[in-house]
Amino acid sequence: MNRFIQLHYLTAYPPSNPNRDDQGRPKTAYYGGVPRLRISSQSLKRATRLSDVMINELAGQMGERTLQIGDLVLKHLLSRGFDESEAKEAARTVTGVFGKIDAEANKKNSFHIRTRQLAFISPDEKNAAFELAEQIAKTGKVDNKISPMILRKADGAVDIAMFGRMLAEEAEFNRDAAVQISHAITTHKAVSEDDYFTAADDLKIPAEDTGAGFVGEAGFGSGIYYLYACVNLDLLVRNLESDLDLASRAVSSLAEALAVSTPSGKQNSFAHQTRASYVRAESGNVQPRSLASAFLNPVGGKDLMNSSIQRIEEYAEKFNKGYGPQFESTETMNIESGNGTLKDIKYFVSRQVTDE
Repeated sequence: MNRFIQLHYLTAYPPSNPNRDDQGRPKTAYYGGVPRLRISSQSLKRATRLSDVMINELAGQMGERTLQIGDLVLKHLLSRGFDESEAKEAARTVTGVFGKIDAEANKKNSFHIRTRQLAFISPDEKNAAFELAEQIAKTGKVDNKISPMILRKADGAVDIAMFGRMLAEEAEFNRDAAVQISHAITTHKAVSEDDYFTAADDLKIPAEDTGAGFVGEAGFGSGIYYLYACVNLDLLVRNLESDLDLASRAVSSLAEALAVSTPSGKQNSFAHQTRASYVRAESGNVQPRSLASAFLNPVGGKDLMNSSIQRIEEYAEKFNKGYGPQFESTETMNIESGNGTLKDIKYFVSRQVTDE
């Protein structure tokens, strides 16, 4: 099994605003001295985790990122017929394993037992929390160290294995991310634009004023985005308790999800249902490298997609020439030329895990 899988995507976004900044405008970055549009890695990871691909292909193997684990534990105990006060005390005890409890949330609603920070929780850990909470509610006894009874250093939660987690209060149960995902940036110069829009009042009659019922502005942008992802297969397998079959399905699902999923910001306004036009998958043991430098000099011309594809393939060869072979094998899907399929990409990455 090679150590690394590297994935490179080129995706065309029509006018859209999938990932907004604090002003509601498309996120941006300067690269190569010119402005680019940007989609953050955080939003891309969330879109990947919540994609139909991951949910359907990895059902029962996905974690949950939430403040509300205490609410779930309390609801579970009450459904089992436990006394309310005993249930709340047990739920608070168990919830403390995942982070400090938010006292203000509890004041507003006595049935809210929530943590201050989001906790990334695996299915195994949630079930263990339910079981331990039942035991505490029944006996009233609390082990001095209950964290190891709930938290796992490795299990079958694919998204936690991929993207890692941090538990501030229980650092020994943190997990290093096996997958790195870049911010996606346009391969060319790109700036956001403004959409001035109005909304009419359907019940306004001609005798009234002719002005709009509402006036507003919305930012948007478009372009060809380059996205890079790197998978540390050794770490992924360790995070999944050496389950090779699950790791194989995980990288296959990831490769597809990154090609077909997108952050959902302003989806109803712009319908940016995107698909990658180019995917390059590489496998090897050499230290990974992004190909973002292919676009340090922004792509220009009328055919931005084909120019971007040509640029990325040229730079891959330049790295090979300068540093020596950067991968042992590769597979591509190029919608523009009609070469390769997403099925080929998925098969390629999945067999990197199971092949000796």
